[in-house]
Amino acid sequence: MTSPIEDAELDKLRDEIFERVGRYHELAFAPGEFVPGVTPIPVSGKVFDSEELVGLTAAALEFWLTTGRQASEFEARFAERFDVRYSLLCNSGSSANLLAASALSDPLLGDQALKTGDEVITVAGGFPTTVAPLLQNGFVPVFLDLDRRTLNLDPSLLEEAIGPRTRAVMLAHTLGNPFDLDAVGKLCDDHGLLLVEDTCDAVGATYRGRPVGSWGDVATVSFYPAHHLTMGEGGAVLTDRHDLKRAVESLRDWGRDCWCAPGADDTCGRRFGWQIGDLPPGYDHKYVYRRLGYNLKATDMQAAVGVAQLGKLDRFIAARRRAWSRLHDALAGIPHLDLPQATAHSEPSWFGFALTVSDDAPFERWDLVRHLEARKIGTRLLFGGNLLRQPAFADVPHRVIGDLRVTDRVAERTFWVGCWPGLTDPMIDYIIESLFAFVETPVRFRRPAALRRDTTEAGA
Repeated sequence: MTSPIEDAELDKLRDEIFERVGRYHELAFAPGEFVPGVTPIPVSGKVFDSEELVGLTAAALEFWLTTGRQASEFEARFAERFDVRYSLLCNSGSSANLLAASALSDPLLGDQALKTGDEVITVAGGFPTTVAPLLQNGFVPVFLDLDRRTLNLDPSLLEEAIGPRTRAVMLAHTLGNPFDLDAVGKLCDDHGLLLVEDTCDAVGATYRGRPVGSWGDVATVSFYPAHHLTMGEGGAVLTDRHDLKRAVESLRDWGRDCWCAPGADDTCGRRFGWQIGDLPPGYDHKYVYRRLGYNLKATDMQAAVGVAQLGKLDRFIAARRRAWSRLHDALAGIPHLDLPQATAHSEPSWFGFALTVSDDAPFERWDLVRHLEARKIGTRLLFGGNLLRQPAFADVPHRVIGDLRVTDRVAERTFWVGCWPGLTDPMIDYIIESLFAFVETPVRFRRPAALRRDTTEAGA
């Protein structure tokens, strides 16, 4: 306990520290001049100002090193943003997917709970940690092909995917473009399926005016630096359902039965008054474990950065949409490149601008990507392409609907460039100029005589 004089001195010191942190930001992170072909244009990145640095410093000075009041504030405000009851902060978007998928088998769900061998509809054209948690929980993914215009699942294949053990759907909104929630929602209603929305790339997107992430039984978000908001690392699980909230919270917090916040005791008023399982009567409820869980919590220092970022979210989303529209309008009609298309009834919150080399192009994706990278323009492929062609997924149990022809086309011909808020108009103009320069006079880059084969699994 400090005295009033000591409190005043501490307040003065904090104010001085925050002022100097703000000055540090001005000097250390001042934007430099863009020089075409010299200054790198990354596909994504974090956008922040002194507010984030001050918030991070304030949390560090409090030295509450685990989840605390900053996390609680972020969870409340983020849930309100999505118009859901619960937002549960965790340490990454991939962890959020693991928590959401694991919660699908929780006994709290009663007859809806999935069992080992139950099937979950998804797509092979996406990020691995949308699908990996299904396999890690003993579920069987059912892979649908993509729509070549939206790069989301082809909704015409949904009914064909239903089998006797199909119990859920887990899909990502590709590059911030919502998947067809009308078709998926109807399938789930008709067949009693649970829906997990991977919203890691799509914060701020809407479908029929309603936020994506609020349509499913549970949704996930990422706060990696590439995403719409950043905490450096971080993620969240969103849900309106109390049963799923309890399951996710327990799985995130070691699998414990207790719901006390860190540093709190006896929230239930019966800490030593339970008889659970074969434990001794009155066993401390803080050390009762109902699930095989993890420790996937975020820290208050991460959350403090997120709280500062929340106030900028609308501006970030608008900037992404403007950048995407400038690219789309300028590249309309460009030869040999297929442009992305928003899903009907949606307003995407774009994560990237996808380009697909057309089937009749006189060049390969390899050539165009090398051209852009040589000009310091960052590119990325559409994540795993076709996950079933990835080493980790080579022998996993699964079903496939159709021939995954579009998914293979994405794996072989699609890439994306950035449309994040850190891009300036001159940067976007340079991307456009560089694309036109190549397609009008394509140059083939020399490939290595022989691609080196990975032999790490053989111990070489």
